[in-house]
Amino acid sequence: MGVAWLERAGTLASRPLFGSVREQPGNALGLEATKSFSYTLSDETRPVSVAARLALKNPGAEPWTLAGAALVDKAGEEVELARWQEAPIPANGAGAVVVGIEGERAQLGCPCTLKLWEATGPRTVTLESVTFPEGKAKGP
Repeated sequence: MGVAWLERAGTLASRPLFGSVREQPGNALGLEATKSFSYTLSDETRPVSVAARLALKNPGAEPWTLAGAALVDKAGEEVELARWQEAPIPANGAGAVVVGIEGERAQLGCPCTLKLWEATGPRTVTLESVTFPEGKAKGP
C-alpha cells in the first residue's frame, strides 16, 4: 500500500464517499469526510489495491487509537485490512486513519461494511455501503 502504487504503471482512481456511506448509530467516532481509492495495473481490468481515508471526530473523553480494520463484502467474506494512523485521535478532537488491502483479496464484491476498532477498549466504528472505484476509472 502507499507509495508502491506510484512505482508501477497503472491507474489510481478515487471516489468521495461522504454522504453515500451509512454510519451506525452506536459508532464511537463521527465521520467528517471519507474517500476511497483503487489502483489498477495497466494490463488489468480489476483493482489490485483498494484503500480508504477517513477523517473522524472523537466526541469521547479518551483518545482513540486504531487497532484493527476489516471489510465485509456483500457475500459475507471478511478480510483484514492494513492500517495507518499518524497519531491517536484526541478526546474531543479530530484525526484520520487510512486502511487498505493489496492483491487478489482487494477484488471484493462491494458495497462493503467497514469495521474499525480501538486498541484499548470496546469503542468501534462501522460504516455500511463502502465502495471503491472499479477497473479503469480515470484518476483524480
